Amino acid sequence: MVVKKDEIRIGMVGYQFMGKMHSHAYRDVPFYFDTDAVPVLQAIAGRQEGAVKEAADRMGWVSYETDWRNLIERDDIDVIDIVTPNHTHADIAIAAAEAGKHIISEKPLALTLEDAKAMHQAVEKNNVVHMICHNYRFAPAVQYAKQLIEENALGRIYHIRANYLQDFIMDPSFPLIWRLKKEVSGTGALGDIGAHSIDLARFLVGEMTEVCGMMETFIDERPLGEMSGGLKASSDSQEYGEVTVDDATAFLARFENGAMGTFEATRFANGNRNKNKFEINGEKGSVRWDMENMNNLDVYFSDAPLGLQGFKTINCTEEAHPYAGAYWPPGHIIGYEHTFINLMYEFVKGISSNRAPEPHFGDGVKNQAVMEAVERSAATKRFEDVHVSFGGS
Repeated sequence: MVVKKDEIRIGMVGYQFMGKMHSHAYRDVPFYFDTDAVPVLQAIAGRQEGAVKEAADRMGWVSYETDWRNLIERDDIDVIDIVTPNHTHADIAIAAAEAGKHIISEKPLALTLEDAKAMHQAVEKNNVVHMICHNYRFAPAVQYAKQLIEENALGRIYHIRANYLQDFIMDPSFPLIWRLKKEVSGTGALGDIGAHSIDLARFLVGEMTEVCGMMETFIDERPLGEMSGGLKASSDSQEYGEVTVDDATAFLARFENGAMGTFEATRFANGNRNKNKFEINGEKGSVRWDMENMNNLDVYFSDAPLGLQGFKTINCTEEAHPYAGAYWPPGHIIGYEHTFINLMYEFVKGISSNRAPEPHFGDGVKNQAVMEAVERSAATKRFEDVHVSFGGS
C-alpha cells in the first residue's frame, strides 16, 4: 500500500537560471530521498505574464502569478522561494515571514548587512524555517572534507586559500546587466561568487575575525542590456551606463582558530568558466577541491611512509561519502544539479522537523558581515574587523 505523504507547497518568486535549477531540485528530491513530505510546485511569480506562464508550463508548476505579493497571500502556499535579484530579497522575505511562510533564498542573502539582519530578525520572530542557497556545501566531496576536518584528520588548520574564477563578462560589449549595478546587486564578483567562497570557508574552517581586501573594476561603462538566461545577456542599445560594482576582489582573512585565509573572486579570469576551488592545509594533512571536477577530493596525510607521500584523489561516490549513496553505484558521478537536490532535501527535512537547516539566514548575516568588512577594507586600505551581530544592532 502506498502511503500518501504530506505536501510542502512551494511558491517561487522568479523563474530564470536559478528558478530552473530550484524547480528541477524540488522535483527530484522524492526520487532520490525518502522524506516525510514531498515538495509540490504550486505557483511561480514573475512580472511578464507571457514569460512566467511559459516557464510555469515548461517546468511543471501548477499555476503562476504576476505579483509576488499574491503568492504570499495564498493559503495554498507553504514556502516562498526567492530567486530574484538581490535588492528584492529583504522585502519578499520579511513579508513572507510575517505571513508565516517558510523561506529559502538565493545568495547573497541581501543587498546590505542591515537588510540581512532584518530578514533574520523576521524569520526568527515568526518562527518559520529558513535557508540560504549556498549549494556548494552539498557536494559530497565538500561534505567529506568537512567530515575529515571534524574528525581531526587534518589536525590544527593553518591555511585556506579559495578562488572563484569566471570570465563571462570580459568582453567590453557585454551588457550592463543587473549584476553590474550596485543598487540592484550590492557588490559584483564579491557577492556573486565570492560569497560562495566565504560560506565554504566558514563551513569548513570557522568564523573570520578580520579581513584586508582590494577591489577593482576593469571596465567602467557598458551598453545597456538584459539577462537572457543563464549567464548570457543581450543588448541592442547604443546607450552606455556606468558599472558600479567590482569586477574582481581579493582579500586576506584571519580566523578565530588562528588560521589564515586568502581569497580571490573575479569575473575576469580568462579561460575559467566556473573555477570554484579551495585548498586547506593542517598540521596532519591537506585537502583540496575544484568544482569543475566536483566528485573528487584530493587528500594528503603527512604520516604516509616516505615514497608514498603526496596527494591522492578520492572519488567521493561511495556510500561512505555524504549523500552519494542516494544516487548511483560508485564511480558513476553526479553533477552540479545534485548539489541543489541535496540542499533541498535538507530544506524539506527542516520543514518537517521545524528547524532551520544550515546554511540558514544566520549564516547569511555572517557571510554578509564578511563582505561588508572587505568593502570597508578596500576603501580604508587596512585590516577591518568583521562585526557580526543580530537583531536591529
